[in-house]
Amino acid sequence: MESTPKGKQRARCAIVGSGNIGTDLMVKLIRSETLELVAIAGIDPASAGLARARDAGIRVFENGIDGILTMSPKPEIVFDATSAHSHLVHAPRLREAGMIAIDLTPAAVGDYVVPAVNIDERRGARNLNLVTCGGQATIPIVAAVNRVAPVEYAEIVATIASASAGPGTRQNIDEFTQTTARGLERLGGARRGKAIIVLNPADPPIMMRDTIYVRFEAGASHEEIAASIKRMVREIQQYVPGYRLRTEPLFDADQVTVMLEVEGAGDFLPRYSGNLDIMTAAAVRVGEEAARHLLAAQEAR
Repeated sequence: MESTPKGKQRARCAIVGSGNIGTDLMVKLIRSETLELVAIAGIDPASAGLARARDAGIRVFENGIDGILTMSPKPEIVFDATSAHSHLVHAPRLREAGMIAIDLTPAAVGDYVVPAVNIDERRGARNLNLVTCGGQATIPIVAAVNRVAPVEYAEIVATIASASAGPGTRQNIDEFTQTTARGLERLGGARRGKAIIVLNPADPPIMMRDTIYVRFEAGASHEEIAASIKRMVREIQQYVPGYRLRTEPLFDADQVTVMLEVEGAGDFLPRYSGNLDIMTAAAVRVGEEAARHLLAAQEAR
């Protein structure tokens, strides 16, 4: 991992979207030593996210991305925490303005990025797509199996608390399944991938739970696959401490079943909202790596 250059210590960044995800991301970014949060934009003047930003002394815009684009100097990195449909509109405008976009929606416009899998290859991209919450949780496990034995098929079932699925999540369910399945193939290495999401209405709400079924090339070492999975879990825990295995990996001939649980950090969202927390934690990790790459390039000029 690169260190932050000594000259300019932090890259300016902004958030578009003042809902639950944008607000939780704001809390995390305020703590960053690599990113300086200079603005947050929403479209609801009465939103709790914008009120919290004002209280924190952060510049607020009530006209969405239009406000961010009027800034001078402009942010170098913009986190899009709106919806897949909105990011399709935002992406070309951010690109034209010369800003790096980090997309927390399943729009799948930019380069797919899961920090534990491919951030080293993508930190210089101009549009980085974080796939989905299910993708952030499960693609690394498929990739961990694939680095030991070729993966023939990967299927994931992401179960989240209904209470943690806001309007944006519900509107994006089709995009969630499609984008996650593609991520299992592109980043996880599966020849074929499938994704299912379940909204569980239990009260009290459940933690995010993911079940991953992976069929791999026959004859591969179960011990090596299990060790690779556990190594990957430790890597993810560096930025998502509440990410953990619920059981040991379960093998049946050339198939392994992995069961995970993701507990949120409780920064703004409830701890059961691990599905949202893993997205904001991954966004910060990706943003910091993009900032280090940007700052190093500026220092070298």
